[in-house]
Amino acid sequence: MTTATEKLEAVNASVQSKEGKYLTFALGDEEYGLEIMKVREIMGYLEVTSVPQTPRYVRGVINLRGQVIPVIDLRVKFGMEVVETTDATCIIVVETSQNDRNVSVGVIVDRVSEVLDIAGENIEEAPNFGSDVNTDFILGMAKVENSVKTLLDIDKVLCSVEFDNLSNVDNSQPDQGDQGDQQQDQQPQDQQ
Repeated sequence: MTTATEKLEAVNASVQSKEGKYLTFALGDEEYGLEIMKVREIMGYLEVTSVPQTPRYVRGVINLRGQVIPVIDLRVKFGMEVVETTDATCIIVVETSQNDRNVSVGVIVDRVSEVLDIAGENIEEAPNFGSDVNTDFILGMAKVENSVKTLLDIDKVLCSVEFDNLSNVDNSQPDQGDQGDQQQDQQPQDQQ
């Protein structure tokens, strides 16, 4: 049986391992952070090509230098109110690990703030809101000056997105016609 001291040391080691550089961004008045090593690119908002029969938070895809990238509206994913895009609206392209492969995904945010170097002692575990609230996607809560920024585990935020379905749009996929027919045949089954 572990002692309280051992548990505290384990929590401290976990928090210390989360220190580092984070790209911070806003959704409304709330500030969030992503590990900078997950960020591939930041760009202004581009027109997104919609993909039928995708969840509401999947805005569609963009062509990024010849690579088709799925785009997720983080506001909608988090159940927030949808707002019009502005000049400050950005797409953050992140590298996420899904099903043992790396996938590039665009994430729409209201605005990008800055890159912060956050020390481990300024990061706390996500608060426990009870069993009804899932906080697995939160790496920690960063105390920065007089504010708190929610640090996201982008792999876990995006884990429910069906990238395989969206990647069928990708230009690099061989014989798209057959894959598209297969997807249409399987689609009604997925929706049941």
